[in-house]
Amino acid sequence: MRKLMVTTFVSLDGVMQGPGGSDEDRDGGFEHGGWSVPHFGADLIERMTDVVHRADALLVGRRTYDIFAATWPLAEADDPIGSKMNSVRKYVASRTLDTVSWQNSTLLTGDVAEAVAGLKQGDGGEIQVHGSGDLIQTLIAHDLVDEFHVLVFPVLVGSGKRLFGKGTVPAGLKLVDTARSESGVVISTYARAGQVEYGAMGPETGNW
Repeated sequence: MRKLMVTTFVSLDGVMQGPGGSDEDRDGGFEHGGWSVPHFGADLIERMTDVVHRADALLVGRRTYDIFAATWPLAEADDPIGSKMNSVRKYVASRTLDTVSWQNSTLLTGDVAEAVAGLKQGDGGEIQVHGSGDLIQTLIAHDLVDEFHVLVFPVLVGSGKRLFGKGTVPAGLKLVDTARSESGVVISTYARAGQVEYGAMGPETGNW
């Protein structure tokens, strides 16, 4: 089965909305777009390049597709991230788009969760989700995410869309990799690890 990996930029208080620019996502009157940009340096770009080059396919929602399709085709041919984004197979989940024109893009039809489950059962390597906050909520609610690659930025944003919303399904995770950028971004990768385990803490339990 193909692995589905979500890679997400989040603030320390869990907001994932509009990290890349002021007009990226103003839903709900969001006014803090671009909060991740000052923390990007060469080391973080290099790490994201390595991540993107692992992808055998991208899975994105409509808003992220619109942003990516309008910007990545403008990248130079030798841009290491842009060249991969443009050439890799892309699957787009949308209720409003009728067609997709970005190179190697396919519009998913029918129920999104069923379509993604079918992709995971097919041949190929890692499927990556970038951005796509609403789509991620659907994937989490249907227990379709195998791995979370989370970049936590040293900033508090306040209100906004969060990575883990109300539909989050309880699940156990294990930390498989962690690193820190020069600007203080903490990069952690978590893989699924069965069900949540529970216990009690206190002097009477011996767990103290």
